[in-house]
Amino acid sequence: MLVRPAIIALFYLLAQQCLHAQTAYRFDFGNGATAPGFTKITSDCKFSYQKGFGFDQQSVVQSVERKDKHPLTNDFITSAKPFFFSVKLPEGNYDVKLLLGDVAGTSATTVRAECRRLFFNDIKTKYGQIISKTFTVHVKDSIIRDADGEAVSKVRLKPREASYLHWDNLLTIEFNDSAAKICALEIIPNTKATTIFLAGNSTVVDQDREPWAAWGQMFPSFFKSGNVCVANYAESGETLKAFKGERRLDKIWSMAKAGDYLFIEFAHNDQKPGSNHLDPFTTYKQTLKEWIAEARKRNVIPVLVSSMNRRTFDSSGKITNSLGDYPEAMRQIAKEEGVALIDLNVMSKILYESWGSQQSIKAFVHYPANTFPHQPTELKDDTHFSTYGAFELARCVVQSIREQRLPLVKYIRKDVASFNPEHPDKYEQFYWPLSSFSSSTKPDGN
Repeated sequence: MLVRPAIIALFYLLAQQCLHAQTAYRFDFGNGATAPGFTKITSDCKFSYQKGFGFDQQSVVQSVERKDKHPLTNDFITSAKPFFFSVKLPEGNYDVKLLLGDVAGTSATTVRAECRRLFFNDIKTKYGQIISKTFTVHVKDSIIRDADGEAVSKVRLKPREASYLHWDNLLTIEFNDSAAKICALEIIPNTKATTIFLAGNSTVVDQDREPWAAWGQMFPSFFKSGNVCVANYAESGETLKAFKGERRLDKIWSMAKAGDYLFIEFAHNDQKPGSNHLDPFTTYKQTLKEWIAEARKRNVIPVLVSSMNRRTFDSSGKITNSLGDYPEAMRQIAKEEGVALIDLNVMSKILYESWGSQQSIKAFVHYPANTFPHQPTELKDDTHFSTYGAFELARCVVQSIREQRLPLVKYIRKDVASFNPEHPDKYEQFYWPLSSFSSSTKPDGN
């Protein structure tokens, strides 16, 4: 690990290199002296669209000053509660470089972005230690643009999406944990990273409120910064047919470049009767085939993800199949089209049965009344996941990438250990400081 002077020197070097890039943003946090080339962010810097940056979501923060000769580290911003910093940005991928720590203390920081999208969990610094951490994040809006950047259409959003933090033309970063201390922040466009687009339903989406979660919002934390960017376009209640009809797929095609990936996971809602129903061995397979062909036409790499099981145990402790023929239909289309398949349906069965009927409750949204604010009734949901369950499912997806030696394997972080769903991580060892927002309303879909 670099010592503190080297870390600071590197930050300064990067800042100087970015001075000529008008789209780069550099912020020095705290009320003390400001580093050259950086914008001062004081404790009373509230977000406004006119200014284009600032503390958001009613964050209450404080500045702490230290005796140190370096402007970047002689002060920092912290809070006793989660706090949010937003920057108005054009859509695209960005590298976010953070300077964390305290020259006269310790720190512990969890970093999420947009709708609770995890990047770093519980990053600790020793007394006097300053570290630099970088993550790569996708920023989006709902406008569909042509190759010249002209607006041609728009994603048809649901009313519930109006409050989401990932359709609002902002990058919103959540700083959380027991002692988050932020010294500086830089945001630099990244046009070279391979983008993994996620298309799916409530089991994939970036769930915006506690205690709900999905594997897609945990997924970015497993990849190296700079090389890969996860762009989660999933939404609760979606089917293959509805996803395309709402122009969410068109939005992905408008953003994707050659060499990017499209991960596809649908079934929970497609199986239900209604106008968006697809039959597993006919219209469901045909629609998947159409999406695969369209991806290949654009030199985008399709990857199929079979849907995870619901928590439905029989009397012998085995998971029963509540998804009918849809997982098998996806296996067939993967083989017929020569497409990589992450068989989350099989891996989730192993995972749930390893937990057993009672222990598996902790992986789903099962909470007594009044566990969270404004939650007067018990939450009992055997489809949607707790943060722990979502993280374990994301580990399954990453492990499948590793076992199949998909090209993405080279971008998995070196510190990510192999995972065996027969031996899941212990619930007691999982760490997740709660975000500020919670809801007792179940996501669309079941």
